[in-house]
Amino acid sequence: MSVDRLIEAIDEKQNPTVLGLDPQPDHIPPGILDTFVEERGKTLSALCGAYEAYITALIEAASDIVPAVKLQSACYEALGPEGMEVFRRGIQTARAHGLYVIADAKRGDIGSTSKAYSAAFLGRTEFAGVPLPVFDADALTVNPYLGSDNLNPFLQDCEKYGKMVFVLTKTSNPSAAEVQEQIVEGRPLYEVIADQVSASGRPLAGRYGYLNTGIVAGATQPEAIRQLRALHPELFFLVPGYGAQGGSASGLAAAFDRDGRGAVVNNSRGIGLAWKKTGKSLGDAAREAALAMRDDLRSIQYK
Repeated sequence: MSVDRLIEAIDEKQNPTVLGLDPQPDHIPPGILDTFVEERGKTLSALCGAYEAYITALIEAASDIVPAVKLQSACYEALGPEGMEVFRRGIQTARAHGLYVIADAKRGDIGSTSKAYSAAFLGRTEFAGVPLPVFDADALTVNPYLGSDNLNPFLQDCEKYGKMVFVLTKTSNPSAAEVQEQIVEGRPLYEVIADQVSASGRPLAGRYGYLNTGIVAGATQPEAIRQLRALHPELFFLVPGYGAQGGSASGLAAAFDRDGRGAVVNNSRGIGLAWKKTGKSLGDAAREAALAMRDDLRSIQYK
């Protein structure tokens, strides 16, 4: 079970941090960027080279500290086909360092299209009877708003290939309430979504009591996290919004169970941009930031 592998990776390092690998041009230290511009000019190819060097340095700096990484596909899609090759190799590099890999692509569409998305990110593309892996991440973020025929192809690949999904439920962006807090039969929509995720994932339960279908619940929404955890102790949470977006460790206690399991907390800019604040090298600054986050999360008093 994919969720079991994630839990065991967290237990091994006593750290529920996910390192977000979400590069932007202004995230790259000048020394790295200038090297590729000199070689390839001011081109998408130069950015691709810089992005790959950047995320590789972050992985190498933090792989003994964090159990997992999350690659935001949009950052790589913005650079075209070569950017998606960087995305693919980034997944391979992370896995070579023993890390659990979440592809943050927020996919979801009608059934046949979801099947193709799932084949790309989680499963296999069949060709002449040969199943061919594409990106082959361990988990994928999924948009639920097209209903069960949208989710089913992902769930089928989770069962077949031992993968996991995190379904958007209560996100950390400011305008999320415009949709996610709409009242449906007396309850906010995000609770209804969580119910559906739980029901659909019931056949995919792991040895620690968590389902292979998890939810995204933002760190900036501590009250919603408390409510969702009370309603669904069986759902594993992916928690974005820590640090730069305003979420703090003190507001995350309810995401975890009494054993400190049940959630992973993403941090992208706080680790990847630490070099800008400290003046240290990319790797040294990232490592210090990852250790500081680990220690901050370890201070949580689980209930």
